[in-house]
Amino acid sequence: MDPIAKAAADLSPWALFLEADIVVKLVMFGLLAASIWSWAIIFERSRRLKAINLQAKQFEEWFWKAENLDALYDPAAKAQHPSAKLFVAGMNEWRRSLARGRVDREGVRARLASITQVSIAREIDELGDRLNVLATIGSVAPFVGLFGTVWGIMRSFTSIAASQNTTLAVVAPGIAEALFATAIGLFAAIPAVIGYNRLLHNVGRLEARLGAFSEEFQGLLSRQLDGMDAK
Repeated sequence: MDPIAKAAADLSPWALFLEADIVVKLVMFGLLAASIWSWAIIFERSRRLKAINLQAKQFEEWFWKAENLDALYDPAAKAQHPSAKLFVAGMNEWRRSLARGRVDREGVRARLASITQVSIAREIDELGDRLNVLATIGSVAPFVGLFGTVWGIMRSFTSIAASQNTTLAVVAPGIAEALFATAIGLFAAIPAVIGYNRLLHNVGRLEARLGAFSEEFQGLLSRQLDGMDAK
């Protein structure tokens, strides 16, 4: 084989991994595992948020078309998306308040606001649960890769000292292995950071949507309270 072609083959990603020190191999393997984990989270959360937004849109359409809120309660109780859960939590509090007989308007309004806010916070917290993993991978992966690079360069210097040869053929493989660890660190970190920022934005939009629906829901029940007083 031509010496140049042989050198190029020796510097391929797979060859660099096989020739790397066991510590550098562990770093590379850990970073690749972190990258796979981050992509799995990105795809799963993106798919789930898309489905939740579609379900929220459909539920809001049913909400405004429903002749009365009680007719919507049973279908909503079977649903598992945040808008339905918020509605069910509010209706449960509404029914408990009316069952007491004498209705304290301000007390009912305050409890409805509290219940719906707790429901929103619970759902948003659950959706954002794995985003901290993306943030951690995005911030830590480059430094882990840098550790592999430093370790690989130290090993290269040791090889140079042992062979007493500073030619490029001796130095290049070790340096390439070391830099490959940094490249894998960036390969893991960049998608994680982009995915984290995008998903955080989408979760924030969903939180705002749930907040707006909560205000509309409470406003409708508040008007019903005023109607009761008028009677």
